[in-house]
Amino acid sequence: MKVLVINAGSSSLKYQLIDMDSEKVLAKGNCERIGQEGAFIGFKAPDGTKIERKTEMVNHTQAFEAVKDALLDPQYGAIKDLSEVSAIGHRVVQGGSYFNKSVLVTDDVIKKIEELAPLAPLHNPAHIQGINACTKVFGKDVPQVVVFDTAFHQTMPEKAYMYGLPYEYYEKYKVSRYGFHGTSHRYVSQKMAELMGRNIEDTKIITCHIGNGSSITAIKGGKVIDTSMGLTPLGGFMMGTRSGSLDPSVITFIAEKENISAEEMLKILNKESGLLGVSGISSDDRDVCAAEEHGNHRAHLAHEMLYYQIAKTIGSYYVALGGGGGAGIGENQPQLRETVCDYISCLGVEMDKEFNKKAKCGVTGTLSTPNSKIRVELIATNEELVIARDTKEIVEAL
Repeated sequence: MKVLVINAGSSSLKYQLIDMDSEKVLAKGNCERIGQEGAFIGFKAPDGTKIERKTEMVNHTQAFEAVKDALLDPQYGAIKDLSEVSAIGHRVVQGGSYFNKSVLVTDDVIKKIEELAPLAPLHNPAHIQGINACTKVFGKDVPQVVVFDTAFHQTMPEKAYMYGLPYEYYEKYKVSRYGFHGTSHRYVSQKMAELMGRNIEDTKIITCHIGNGSSITAIKGGKVIDTSMGLTPLGGFMMGTRSGSLDPSVITFIAEKENISAEEMLKILNKESGLLGVSGISSDDRDVCAAEEHGNHRAHLAHEMLYYQIAKTIGSYYVALGGGGGAGIGENQPQLRETVCDYISCLGVEMDKEFNKKAKCGVTGTLSTPNSKIRVELIATNEELVIARDTKEIVEAL
């Protein structure tokens, strides 16, 4: 079975074609600037050759036509006929309380994803466009599955997902903690249990998804008991351009002083804060690292804040779990890993600093020493494979 995995954004579309017999990636690529001038598709041929083509993509349907043409390309394509694609799996950011697992796409499922658009206005409408465009290009007979970022977090207890607000706002608008990056946290926790040689039901694991958007999750017996992101991906610790959680009065104070709207304030919190806002340099950690090396105080401060907040979150989840047996970290910055592990050494973590320094550019392995009370692993996430596996399981059960 060959599964096409789709991650559709408002102006972009990423895809992978995976052969589920071997779980080998046959093709991968992305469409950029959909609905804008200068739209193009970039993809890797089976032999690793990188191809980039400019093409008109006024909407997602035309983007899928470009994906289809790339897959069927006589010289660089991965398949000879579209019928080789057995099923399509979509990433969907917000599933709310409707979905606690991946499901087959139906009219009712699409309606519910649309209903949840106010909770993910930048994402869910784009996912719907992707699903509808897929139907137009691949036909109604090809089954489609949706895999939700929020679904893995639906096992959180009420005490973890509720906010200290008047209860009526939960009843009216379902205002609560949903969490994100669930597909990544699921993969990393399962991989961690496998590396530890234990059934996931017998584990206590803290997973750290670190990137431009970041979150940390506490997982007990394979079930999420808490996670750092909240109603939206703005919650938690600071990120590339996001502020993370802060005193709500800060928002009204600045808005009043600067005479700006709620929408403008949200833009500042989502797009102009975090590493970028504190350092004044960039949201790209490589640029912030370079500035720090040249003695830039604000770049150094941005890193100190980030490392401290990550360590503090891990510490709080250690308490929530009642101790911990393992932590899975995916991140390309050795300094971040070393500083965070130094902070949590009080929990019994002992780091192999020599290996940590060498662990760059796709290197994975055990970050802790044999004497460490808690095992720490550097794990590369694979959300696309999780989506493909769920899609295969659901379609084969039809």
